Parts: sequence; C-alpha cells; structure tokens
Amino acid sequence: MNIFNYALEMEKDSEKLYRELMEMTNNPGIKNILKMLADDEVKHFNAIEKVKEKIGDVNFADTKVLENIKNVFKEAKEKKNELDISNSQLEIYKKAKELESKSMKFYLEKVDEVKSPDHKSLFKWLAKEEEKHFNLIDNLITHVSRPQTWVEHAEFTTREDY
Repeated sequence: MNIFNYALEMEKDSEKLYRELMEMTNNPGIKNILKMLADDEVKHFNAIEKVKEKIGDVNFADTKVLENIKNVFKEAKEKKNELDISNSQLEIYKKAKELESKSMKFYLEKVDEVKSPDHKSLFKWLAKEEEKHFNLIDNLITHVSRPQTWVEHAEFTTREDY
C-alpha cells in the first residue's frame, strides 16, 4: 500500500471513530468537539486525495477546533454540567489519543521520505494538525477523568489550577 492510500485509510478510520464517539455521549459540548474533530479528519482526507491525484491547489488551512474548544469547557463549568463519560468511553478517548499520536509520527516520518515539496508540505501540515488533535484529546481525557482522580483536601496545599 502506498503512503497516500495508507494516510487516506488512517483519516477515514479517525473520522469513523469520532462519529461513533459522538453517538456515545449525551453531552452537547463533548458531542460538538467530536464533530469538529471528525470534520477535520474529512478535510485531511480531502487534502491527501487532492495531492495524491494532483487535483488543483490544496488549501492547508489550520483547524478551527481549538478556537471553539475553550468555550465548550467554560460553558460546562458555568452550567456545572456533569460529563456523562463511562469508563468504556474514557478508554475510547485514550485509543483516539493513541491513534492521533501514531498519525502524527507517521506523517513526520513521511516528511523525510518524500521528495516533492508539495508532499512535504502536506505531511508537515498533517503532522501539525494531528498534534493539535492529540493535545485536544489529552486535555479532554484530563477534563473528563478529573472528578475520578482529583482529591481536594486542606491537607494538600499544592494543587494544579484548572
């Protein structure tokens, strides 16, 4: 399988995972985040396909998902929404984080392997995008698991802000 077909398959799998996760949560904020991630994967898929097929100019527009994410968490905090995350969902988020990490590493490796400047630009952009997704999911995991792991007591004076 060539690198473009493999990359297309990875992006399609990521989109599918995020859409499945959307169905597993009732929290509108989390659902919105997952939808934005899935939509980003579609954009990545289309960019790869255009470069692969040498169809016109490819727009490597940065994802907008990070601009919207803070508002979702702020809103949840203000409304004191309970995040309905089951242990199985948390495990799937961890799997998604792992997939984003693998995708990022894959694209960074391919930057060194390809010769075409267009291909190098594509893989650099994809690696940067996957890194954003990785960080977002990492923060999401921290946010949804914090109630299970955070101990607040006067005895513990040093605490991390969140």
